[in-house]
Amino acid sequence: MTLRIGRIAYLNVAPYFHFLHEEGFAGEIVSGVPSELNTMLAEGTLDACPSSSFEYGLHADDYFLLPGHSISSIGPVHSVLLFTPGPLSLLSGEEIAITGESATSINLLKILLKEFCGINDVSFKVPCGEVEPLLNGGQSALLIGDRALAAARDCPSNFQITDLGALWHHFTGMPFVFALWILRREAVEKSPDEICALAVQLHESRRRAFANLSDMAIQLSDKTGFSSDQLEKYWRGMSYDLSEGHVEGLRLYFTLCHKYGLLDKVPDFHLFPTL
Repeated sequence: MTLRIGRIAYLNVAPYFHFLHEEGFAGEIVSGVPSELNTMLAEGTLDACPSSSFEYGLHADDYFLLPGHSISSIGPVHSVLLFTPGPLSLLSGEEIAITGESATSINLLKILLKEFCGINDVSFKVPCGEVEPLLNGGQSALLIGDRALAAARDCPSNFQITDLGALWHHFTGMPFVFALWILRREAVEKSPDEICALAVQLHESRRRAFANLSDMAIQLSDKTGFSSDQLEKYWRGMSYDLSEGHVEGLRLYFTLCHKYGLLDKVPDFHLFPTL
């Protein structure tokens, strides 16, 4: 069986994919935003994907997690950003424009506002058009991924930018896991050898990426609109591990999602045995 895997169309996954083919991966790679890949993973049209943590929480019994890998932050993440025309304390009763690209980040914002900021009456809306014009017109907005990086560079100077990774760490002291390498249970059962090989290939691709990060940043700079220094700083600021501390942070997130009715239950963690 040839694996079909997803690739989030954001710069933060580059360390996993830049050398993946050179490390021997011969399957199909499908690119999309997190919400698109979540749907494909849930429907079984993808075998594996670095997918939204919230997607795992929704359908944990259908999945395994690939140990040791995530897309996380321990403090600022720089690409999951809330833009507001004033301090967070003035958000009560306001509407926040969202892209709908990632349920993990939207639900993280809801939790942060309710649990830690005492703000319970904010509404969220996916507009018909792009979020950025609304932001430029003065409305609060949540952006993620490369669009958040660009908006932070270009947004009105009077706006406050709140990094959700930093805010979570401020209140909890824990990492926040935005995405996990999620495996379909059927793929694990049918193709355990291919999954084991993928685990090794991802590990080596990531290792090579960080051993050659400056060169990788230079190669990708012209295609992205960000300088090589910006890209290298961005990747070095991310956490790609899945340590015990990461799992504890993720368990707290799921617990709070359950508390506020976003998840029916706190999911169990099913780790694929790679050894």
